Amino acid sequence: MYNQYPTTRKEAQETKATHYFTGLPCKHGHIALRKTKGTCMDCLKIEWEETNAKRALLPKSEASKKAGKKYYENNKELIKSKALGRSLEDRKRYRDKWAKDNPELRKANTKHRRTKHKQATPKWLTQEQKTAIKQFYLDAMAATRVTGTPYVVDHIIPLRGKLVSGLHVPWNLAVITREENHIKANKLIDTPPK
Repeated sequence: MYNQYPTTRKEAQETKATHYFTGLPCKHGHIALRKTKGTCMDCLKIEWEETNAKRALLPKSEASKKAGKKYYENNKELIKSKALGRSLEDRKRYRDKWAKDNPELRKANTKHRRTKHKQATPKWLTQEQKTAIKQFYLDAMAATRVTGTPYVVDHIIPLRGKLVSGLHVPWNLAVITREENHIKANKLIDTPPK
């Protein structure tokens, strides 16, 4: 695996290679590639992780936030496809960690979502229609249990769409997979999901 690399730093410098491999441990005990101009790659990775952990604790500057938003806007589809490409276990682990690290924000998001649904639910709905709404959520939970694939209740016409906003009523609801819901996002589609 490492036989294509020079075995000494001097040899790497002479051949203008960027890395070399001695097969001997560095001063920290790693047996890894070494940079011709620097250190062992494993030591460097540890240093990067420590630096990134320290940087994560610092507040973000306005310029950094703006750059992050610009990057997201320019690479939205790539970011979404990478997120959807992760396994369900990884996504659940990430959501659980986020919820644990942000309990107040999670509580605020939940309250906001409930308020949004309450405001979009007309007062004139009958008890049968309210029961039908509950049944959609029960069906989504049952589908998740039976298939192992997460299902959610989607608003066919989004509650807060860009052009038009729908209501939280039975005829505006559909049970779809969570993945389909992420792809649809907050958009109005021509035909309701299956």
